[in-house]
Amino acid sequence: MPIPCQERYSRQILFREIGPEGQARLGKARVAIVGCGATGSAIAGLLARAGVRSLRIIDRDYVEPSNLQRQTLFEEADAAESLPKAIAAARRIAAFNSEISVEPHVADLTPSNAPDLLSGMGLIMDGTDNFETRYLINDFAVRENVPWIYTAAVGSYGVAMNILPGETACLACIFPESPRGTVETCDTSGILNSAVNLMASISSTEALKLLVGARAKLRKTLLSYDVWSNDHAEVSAQRPRQGCRCCGQRDFIHLAGEGRPHITLCGRNSVQIHESHRPVDFAELTPRLTPHGQVRHNDFVLKFWRDPYELTVFPDGRAIIKGTTDTAIARSLYARFIGN
Repeated sequence: MPIPCQERYSRQILFREIGPEGQARLGKARVAIVGCGATGSAIAGLLARAGVRSLRIIDRDYVEPSNLQRQTLFEEADAAESLPKAIAAARRIAAFNSEISVEPHVADLTPSNAPDLLSGMGLIMDGTDNFETRYLINDFAVRENVPWIYTAAVGSYGVAMNILPGETACLACIFPESPRGTVETCDTSGILNSAVNLMASISSTEALKLLVGARAKLRKTLLSYDVWSNDHAEVSAQRPRQGCRCCGQRDFIHLAGEGRPHITLCGRNSVQIHESHRPVDFAELTPRLTPHGQVRHNDFVLKFWRDPYELTVFPDGRAIIKGTTDTAIARSLYARFIGN
């Protein structure tokens, strides 16, 4: 039997800064979450439980055992099936809040599909793991005047910043160029689930403020916090930086696709190959691959193991080749087993 809305959200409605009017606003809100890994899954769970009416979850990846330590919407069965994270997240959310709408999109956000995937949203939440995608979100959000919230966590450290186009600094104001040199990742430096949950909680709270109309309460700084050392700092993002490429000059190079590689490294000793609009028939491909290695598939992904490599193929033709960071090897494996 469905739980009455007033009962489900009663403790949140009692919080006077939200109240019945704020809860009603949440019940009409539409939010896109780009990336459903550690921070993305935590944010999705918090906003779903808070009663945000519609969530659009966009993620290119699948669940693995190493995700379970910190990615709160997934279980062992999801990892065993290699379920796409967007699908697994939508299923889990439906189990605890069937009243809201969740749209899972198993896709890599790119310049070509960003307008379709992000249009119509009142807020965009960052759950990604790379600046390439964040700059793309930033370009779209600034061009379309849509607020978004940058969130990241690695090791024991996390950062968060609200971007309100035309009002606060955008991501390109603070980071004119992507960080260069050695950049920490979860695969090289590990990650504490407490750091993830802290930053997801902070960003989700900022999202609630924005969605209920409490814009005066929004933080206008880049906040960083290290849960292990207790160091924390804030950098002002009160207003746009003069001469910013994105929000000042309105030069949306990332949305135009300039400099975006056809093949990208995606961490964990893997290479992602973008092959959009190339449908793959798993039932037809499986018997072709079987003589060459171990194969299994479900409706969402096909997994092919040929030692020392693992290929994960999605229905749209995109693939993640695990076991190498050499793009030439990855492309060769794709061409040999999936096709040119």
